[in-house]
Amino acid sequence: MAEPLGEERYRNAFSVDQVECGSTRELKPLEEIIGQERALAALTFGLDIQQQGFNVFVSGLHGTGRKSAVKKFLDRLASTRPQGYDWIYVNNFSDPYEPNAIRLPPGMGTDFKEDMAAFISEAKRVIPKVFESEDYVNRSNAAIQSIENEKAQIFARIDATAQEKGFLIQPSPTGLLTIPVKDGKPLPQEEFLALPPAEQADFQKRRLDLMAELRNRFRELRDLDQKGNEKIVALNREVALSAIGHRVAAMKDKYAKVAEILPHIDAVQNDIIDNLPQFLGGEGQQPQQPQQPQQGPNPMQNPLVRELMFRKYEVDVLVDNSDVKGAPVVYEKNPTYQNLVGKIEKEFSYGVVTTDFTMIRPGSIHRANGGYLVISVEDLFRNPFSWDGLKTALKTGEVTIEDPGERMGFITTKGLRPEPIPLNVKVILIGTPIINQILYTQDPDYQELFKIKADFDTTMDRNEENVRNYAAYICMACTEFGLKHLDASGVAKMVEYGSRLADDQQKLSTRFSHIADILREASYYATQEQSEFTTGAHVQKAIEQKIYRSSLIQEKIREYIARGIFLIDTKGNAVGQVNGLSVISLGDIEFGRPSRVTASVGVGRGGIMDIERESAMGGPTHTKGVLILSGYLASKYSQDKPLSLSARLVFEQSYSGIDGDSASSTELYAILSALSGLPIRQTLAVTGSVNQRGEVQAIGGVNEKLEGFFEVCKVQGLTGEQGAMIPASNVQNLMLKEEIVEAAKAGKFRIYPVKTIDEGIEVLTGVPAGQRGEDGKFPKGTVNFLVDRRLRELAETYKEFKAGE
Repeated sequence: MAEPLGEERYRNAFSVDQVECGSTRELKPLEEIIGQERALAALTFGLDIQQQGFNVFVSGLHGTGRKSAVKKFLDRLASTRPQGYDWIYVNNFSDPYEPNAIRLPPGMGTDFKEDMAAFISEAKRVIPKVFESEDYVNRSNAAIQSIENEKAQIFARIDATAQEKGFLIQPSPTGLLTIPVKDGKPLPQEEFLALPPAEQADFQKRRLDLMAELRNRFRELRDLDQKGNEKIVALNREVALSAIGHRVAAMKDKYAKVAEILPHIDAVQNDIIDNLPQFLGGEGQQPQQPQQPQQGPNPMQNPLVRELMFRKYEVDVLVDNSDVKGAPVVYEKNPTYQNLVGKIEKEFSYGVVTTDFTMIRPGSIHRANGGYLVISVEDLFRNPFSWDGLKTALKTGEVTIEDPGERMGFITTKGLRPEPIPLNVKVILIGTPIINQILYTQDPDYQELFKIKADFDTTMDRNEENVRNYAAYICMACTEFGLKHLDASGVAKMVEYGSRLADDQQKLSTRFSHIADILREASYYATQEQSEFTTGAHVQKAIEQKIYRSSLIQEKIREYIARGIFLIDTKGNAVGQVNGLSVISLGDIEFGRPSRVTASVGVGRGGIMDIERESAMGGPTHTKGVLILSGYLASKYSQDKPLSLSARLVFEQSYSGIDGDSASSTELYAILSALSGLPIRQTLAVTGSVNQRGEVQAIGGVNEKLEGFFEVCKVQGLTGEQGAMIPASNVQNLMLKEEIVEAAKAGKFRIYPVKTIDEGIEVLTGVPAGQRGEDGKFPKGTVNFLVDRRLRELAETYKEFKAGE
């Protein structure tokens, strides 16, 4: 028969002399003390390899230090990597709807913006002056005068030709009139019509000859006008270049190593020369221009128009890495589509929506270009289009700024289409294992883009080195959060709490957010008591208060058991009745609840019926556990007879769903008791799953289950006979409350570890289980003998009943 477990094995206590918070002031980096070597190795490889698609998915449960470790790891790594480039957008003078993107060394983007602004400001100052200068006036007048002299000569030749042909040239609103002249006097229309027909015909012939001559002369005049225009344009260009040329040359020298900037500087210079009037603003001396028809008021007189006209020379600094030390690291906390890939802002002006390249705004992908982008995958999926936008950028190797409506084809209005920017970024997604699994199996792109998984474990080994690392983390957290440091007893209690969270005597939990919560609360109690350090008592109080705040439902269930509303016996014996143990999880708290499991048997071929399943209250894992019981019974008792059994199993007073197979051994004990007629000790509670060979297997939540039954026993009165039976393989998971340890020392509560159903039934009934002998029979008086005999009786009764039919 299995012996009770020694109380020293109820928890893995930690010696207060092993380590203390004050001894770990020389701290290691966080990522080196949280026991995540595998995850950090994957993260290091993923961030170091420079191949497309080797982005990283950091997988782990919340609170395992994923974000903190990644942040500290990246901050240290990025400081050793080169700075990211600056990126600017400038006007495309050939097609303003497609602004050009230019890459510059870090810090040079802002310099170029300031230099360009200073250059345009200087151009607006010096250009009007040179066109007001006496030199320009003289040169322009000379050019104009030479053309006018040539035109005067042509007009003189026109007059001479007209007189020779007997005509007078006279201008009119509709053009030039050719008036016949006779005897030195112009002929009015009436007199001309009174001339003889022959004379009129002669005038008409000479008029035609004159018109042909005039056409040739007017062609010469147009050529002169064109020549004059070219002279003026050349003069204006020469004068403007003399004013800004040396400044342009200086700027080109400064940015000579940035090949893409030089064509833009040339384009700016050419546009200035082509649009000199906008630099004069309609005031002062204007450069000489070819004569144009009057077009109404000069728009350059409007200050708003002048401001908009000069925007095309501005520089939009999209990414400025001048203040970034090392490679950029961006943590995007709100990964909307526009926050990721950027946006083009718009403004209202006189009721009209306008935009230009200066309103292009970067996304986090731009700011992380050349470095690292960290995103929480849960936040990413909450925002429409964000996941697709991120994938598109990674697949194409460039980031394109476009409106979501345009991307989906909902908006077709003409707008800006900025030049895409080449992308070189490592993306780190932080999420849970289930999200990684869903993406890997459901999204083909994910496998190609995120080839590295850094898996953060929830536990680490409880060895000497890790215990010191645990204490190091505790000290670091106290320093970071401004908490009171822990003395040796406080550190010891936190180490024990870490093992309790891990549900393993040989492990420590890496869910450091839970550890930090207890540290904060314990420090609060230490501050209230004006203690220099946080002690083990303060830590214990924080743990107890955390449970107390969330234990209302637990207390209600315990009250109902004490008042007899929920029927649980902790004294006496009963046939076909066992105290089972289950765990209720409410999110912030998990606690054990004892439940009465009963079995009834009768003649029939229905086998074992799970009432929970029949009432649609049992989960698939629980149903599997019940079905295994039929396999166990058939294998052990049905070798020489048919199994003619109709049994019913139920969790009494269960009003919600049940799942899991941890009660399968409990249900089997109830059936064996009902078949053998042997009563089961109600002072014991049972947990453990079972296989078809009768081996009792490990289950989860063993600490919560035992503590739940202990509380019920305490309410109903500890007699020294109460205890619980657990799988032997779960002993290593015991991290029970000190109260239970003290009760065990006082002989008031016992835990029985068992490996097989035979061991368990002996503990519960006090009767040997019995092993099948060479003759195939069990020893008389044993549990198995009584069960086998009862099953034989049921088979014979069923046979007689069928024969009677």
